[in-house]
Amino acid sequence: MNRKRLCSESGFTFLAALLILLIMGIMLGMMGETWSMIMRRDREEELLFRGKQIKDAIARFNTVPNQPVASLGDLRFLYEADPRFLERRRYLRKNYLDPITGKEWQLIKDPAKGITGVASSSEQEPLKKFNFPLEFKDFEGKTKYKDWQFVNRPPGQVLQPGQQQQPAQQQQPAQQQQPAQQQLPRTTR
Repeated sequence: MNRKRLCSESGFTFLAALLILLIMGIMLGMMGETWSMIMRRDREEELLFRGKQIKDAIARFNTVPNQPVASLGDLRFLYEADPRFLERRRYLRKNYLDPITGKEWQLIKDPAKGITGVASSSEQEPLKKFNFPLEFKDFEGKTKYKDWQFVNRPPGQVLQPGQQQQPAQQQQPAQQQQPAQQQLPRTTR
């Protein structure tokens, strides 16, 4: 009699073990999705950090006091040594790779100034689309990481995609372009 009872109970235990394994598999799958989302957000934050570091390093390279402005031909001059100086002068601690792709950055070049910025080469859609800090406001609404361009621009200058930089006198309001005629009070003698 004990033998029949053990056989029927072992079937129940087997089904309970399968049910527990099924529930654990579902929970692990949900955690895996959450973990991959956390990792994507982390890589996105790292993209913003590294892009800002490179953009700032390009600005420091271009604004060295008592030196003529030189065009940046290669990013390695930012983290190895500036060829304009005898002593070793670096603007970046190390060579930062694109955190989204793990590869080299896509370079943004100006024929006169050399490298002016970097961008990711990723075609992925970013998680963050709004609520950027002020310096990254032009990233809002972008649909791909490669549209996030970390470009060294003069302060206050924001260019829309496809817009070319205008000469300084065209950027001023119309009131400032025309010299104001000064009216002097007339005196009678």
